[in-house]
Amino acid sequence: MRRILTAVAVTTVFSTALAACGNANGPGGYGAVANISEPSSPAVPPLSPSTTSGTARPDRIVWGPCTDIKRPDGATPRPDPRFQCGKLQVPLDYAKPGGDTLDMAVIRIQATEPGRRLGSLVFNFGGPGASGVDTMAQSYKIFGSLNTQYDLVSFDPPGVERTAGVRCGTDREMDKFLAMDTQATDAAARAEQNRTIKNFVQACERTSGKILPHVGTVNAARDMDKLREALGDKQLNFFGISYGTQLGAVYATLFPKKVHRFALDGPLDPSVTLEQRSLAQTTAFQHSYDSFLKNCIKGPGECEVGADVPGANKNVQTFLDDLRINPLPVGDRKLTQGLAVTGVIAALYSDLTWPLLEQGLSRGFKGDGRILLYLADAYNARMPDGSYATIMSSFPAITCVDTSERPTREQLAKTEAASQKISPLFGGSGMGALCAVWPVPGSDEARKIDATGSAPILVIGGTGDPATPYEWAPSLTAQLKTGVLVTYKGEGHGAYLSGDSCVKKLTDGYLLDGKVPAHGTVCPSP
Repeated sequence: MRRILTAVAVTTVFSTALAACGNANGPGGYGAVANISEPSSPAVPPLSPSTTSGTARPDRIVWGPCTDIKRPDGATPRPDPRFQCGKLQVPLDYAKPGGDTLDMAVIRIQATEPGRRLGSLVFNFGGPGASGVDTMAQSYKIFGSLNTQYDLVSFDPPGVERTAGVRCGTDREMDKFLAMDTQATDAAARAEQNRTIKNFVQACERTSGKILPHVGTVNAARDMDKLREALGDKQLNFFGISYGTQLGAVYATLFPKKVHRFALDGPLDPSVTLEQRSLAQTTAFQHSYDSFLKNCIKGPGECEVGADVPGANKNVQTFLDDLRINPLPVGDRKLTQGLAVTGVIAALYSDLTWPLLEQGLSRGFKGDGRILLYLADAYNARMPDGSYATIMSSFPAITCVDTSERPTREQLAKTEAASQKISPLFGGSGMGALCAVWPVPGSDEARKIDATGSAPILVIGGTGDPATPYEWAPSLTAQLKTGVLVTYKGEGHGAYLSGDSCVKKLTDGYLLDGKVPAHGTVCPSP
């Protein structure tokens, strides 16, 4: 299983990881990741969790202080007076407007120059399943130039964290699911993998069955229009990253005349099949991994992973193969092959974390799995106390309800074989393995994009993006009919987050001043 993780969350989490991992042999080291609390008992989350005092209303948001923000390490930060949180009442099922409702969690950071305020800029940071409330609180400074004239706003969509977040069993069950090997090497391993997946899906239905049919992107887009109304904006300004680009594209399809300024960064192509997604992502991650190795091996003795690319590849594969049989002890936990691969994937989201990946692999070769486990925990949103955020449960719930595909075993085997030819390291059956046994049916409505009649929509694709391969950017641009493509020639997931001055200037110019770049613009400029 591979997901399109929110790039902002990765950036924020790994700044924490880099600081924590900087002195592995000193006081504390990586000990925090080795302490696990007892697993929580399964419980069905309420459909109306609160984020602040007051009662949710369907027409407006009663703002108050944010009292339950979570940092990547699970700690509660000191309250920031600039943060305002509230709830908006939205339908659980839009086909039954008089039925059950959800209290959707919302966060706002007001414009720093109110005299020049343009309105609200709503964010979705990806996942699918990332908490917009927590991610905005962690990353708002990245968008400081936009915050001068916009209120920065985000929310937890249905099935995410505070908005009836999907949970798939206990923390211990999550540990087992996320630790399983990524590839089955024999019939016994395949049977165990299938059991683990089936148990995970059954746990999702047991603990979150009521919300599962209603967490799709079309519902989230309709919720976002309710949010626009409650904020008092005639049209929506939106910044979507990763999966957030699909949410923005679906909104523009449903409400083209309500689109004002939309920036879609790190685009997902909603039209691709589960197999096509798996093969494209496998190719992109392998490309980023090759770039990491080439960057590491600049001269003799400079790379701790290997002397040359073939040697480094062999060292990594041997290490991962050994973990299938002998996982590395890390405190009272173990670094499995599956968790090690997750750690590698996590570090490929940004070239800023390549040095940490080199260090993690080299120490892993020597029997120290702490860095790779730390990276995997950050990616999986596992807190130091052993609890999980909802993203690893929300992700498959949203993905599988957004497609009618339910692959057969033969189709999954075909996908796995094709992807392993592309990359023995990253190849697998992808999300199809979960969707094949998902307990509720899906719909293809969120895969049909056509924003004809909307204002121009900015689409930014990165040529070195491992999670949303570049070819998805021109594809989404064409589907929108109103898209304007900008290409970022660089590594990492999310062009705006790279810090590239060209991308930032174009994006800010569009969102703040309405300057639409020329279609086909390339950053950095040739």
